[in-house]
Amino acid sequence: MKINNYKKMILSLILGFAVASTVQAKVELPAFMGDNMVLQQKEKVKFWGSSTFPNGRVKVRTSWNNKSYETQVSAAGQWEVYLETPTYGGPFQITIDDGDRLTLNNILIGEVWFCSGQSNMEMPLAGWGQIKNYQQEINTANFPNIRILQIPKSTSTRPTSNTKVEAGGWNAVTPEHIPEFSATAYFFAREIFEKTGVPVGLIHSSWGGTIIEAWMSAEALSPFEQYSSAINKLQHSDVEAVYKQEMEEWNALVEQADKGKSDVHSGWLAKQIDVSSWHNIVIPSYYDKELFPGMDGVIYFRKEIKLPDHWIGKNIKLILGTVDDNDISYVNGQFVGQTNGYNQIRKYSISKNINNQSTLSVAVRVFDGAGDGGIYAGSENPRLEGPNGETLSLVGEWKCNVALDLKQLPPMPIQLDGPNRPTVLFNAMVQPFVDFKIKGAIWYQGESNTDYREASYKELLPALIKDWRQQWQTENMPFYFVQLANYKEKLAQPQASTWASLREAQLATLQMPNTGMAVIADIGEAGDIHPKNKQEVGRRLALIALHKLYGKKIPYSGPFLKKWYIKGNEAQLHFDPMGNKLVLQEFNKKSGGFTVAGKDQVFYPAEIKQQGNKLIVSAREVAAPVAIRYGWADNPDLVLYNEAGLPASPFRTDNWNLEK
Repeated sequence: MKINNYKKMILSLILGFAVASTVQAKVELPAFMGDNMVLQQKEKVKFWGSSTFPNGRVKVRTSWNNKSYETQVSAAGQWEVYLETPTYGGPFQITIDDGDRLTLNNILIGEVWFCSGQSNMEMPLAGWGQIKNYQQEINTANFPNIRILQIPKSTSTRPTSNTKVEAGGWNAVTPEHIPEFSATAYFFAREIFEKTGVPVGLIHSSWGGTIIEAWMSAEALSPFEQYSSAINKLQHSDVEAVYKQEMEEWNALVEQADKGKSDVHSGWLAKQIDVSSWHNIVIPSYYDKELFPGMDGVIYFRKEIKLPDHWIGKNIKLILGTVDDNDISYVNGQFVGQTNGYNQIRKYSISKNINNQSTLSVAVRVFDGAGDGGIYAGSENPRLEGPNGETLSLVGEWKCNVALDLKQLPPMPIQLDGPNRPTVLFNAMVQPFVDFKIKGAIWYQGESNTDYREASYKELLPALIKDWRQQWQTENMPFYFVQLANYKEKLAQPQASTWASLREAQLATLQMPNTGMAVIADIGEAGDIHPKNKQEVGRRLALIALHKLYGKKIPYSGPFLKKWYIKGNEAQLHFDPMGNKLVLQEFNKKSGGFTVAGKDQVFYPAEIKQQGNKLIVSAREVAAPVAIRYGWADNPDLVLYNEAGLPASPFRTDNWNLEK
């Protein structure tokens, strides 16, 4: 009897350990694998995870073919299998069993797209985006066969396989789940699904305000010498100290090269100097709109103001509004204040000791590191405030002069924190997905590189595409991107344009196989870098995919210039309309987007005549044309389309210095 009781006790302990082991056993998958996911059709799709049974076995069963796959768990607890996926369909189940069974439900087989870039790709239907007709679009967003996965923003100095997901993982498109998702990506998927019936999965991984270099691997950037130092320093134990030292050294170079400081006495901030050779500028404004296009650096502003008699010898105030980026301000040769930051209101006190003459001399040194620069005022117009609350407007004509163009100096050090560091977004927000089979990528980025003085975007974008294709081990993986929209004010005369230069780099990238570009320089907004018509952006991207991947015989691009030549005082341009015919939309003959230059490289607005798919372009000011540019502006007039309403990309026929 005692023996039997002892045996029962041992048996209970054994069974208890077995049950405990089963309870503890747990198969784990990457965060982006789960219910509602989409797997790429007609592929061998890698499927992987971890198990609490090192050296054990894992079985994976797929309901679409009732096939089982079995593999061994490594000593480190890792496992992987390759699942054979059929033509699109679903919903299906996937069961994973390592002693503890996990079932994934509502799985679709279709097309998976990786969607990335900066804020225009990130821009949601609602939230901060509030796209065109956003509430109506949200209310009608019922597409159970379009699934979305939102990746949170994160950075890493080294490649990582780990990532998190938002909203619990994959979700079907519904009014509940779509409001905060990428509008461009959603409208791209909607167009494809409605035209093909193929389920679409969208992995959205983007971050506003980011440069292309942050989305590239260290291997991709290795040919660009200027990034090697920054990449190496990312591993430094005290990156803040390194950056601080580098900035101090670089700022010393700026101070040394500043002509306004090297002048006699107090330099260009002195009480009285000769400004007869200086430029006139109307304040508030950005100096690089018309006077010095594309310039970043140091510029001085001055203005003389006649004061009312009862102001003299009294405490008054100087309000400049906002200045891009940093200012140092003097009045009557005396320092009154300085502020760093393009979005800070400048309000400085002028003591009665400084305000001791009938004419007040205001001098402002402005440093602009990138993008627009100047005294642009914002919500507070420049003015003086008197002792009794009266005001004198400073709006109007000032004098200005360039003291330093940053092109004369080595590039500004790259701050080794935040998202705008080489590789850190690739490492954290792209690398985790490179083993997950996708159909292709859509990309909407470039705004943050328009004033970036490192390697050419013309080299960087092809390098990123090549990099991603190698990472996903898919040669010629479809990669479709959005060309920059029109933005900023329209200018009456042709000028240098950093946005046009970047569009040209994007256009040149079409030489790579299996690429496509959505031209949207006709649907942007002058005052908003985030245009609201994301429906058309997504549709134009989808047209490329529908034509190239799904066999739809539809126009997917605007016209392309095939050849051109000079005949007398005219340029004759022959186009492939990429459709049935070339269409010139209504335009003023002097604002049709075309400009002409002779050998002096001065461009003039052109007159245009159409003969079928040929345009004849000329300008009265140019007797012997040498070069033609079309849409060469931040905010161009686009008039050249095909019958499908798709615009031609801006282009140029010359290879002159783009500062002209």
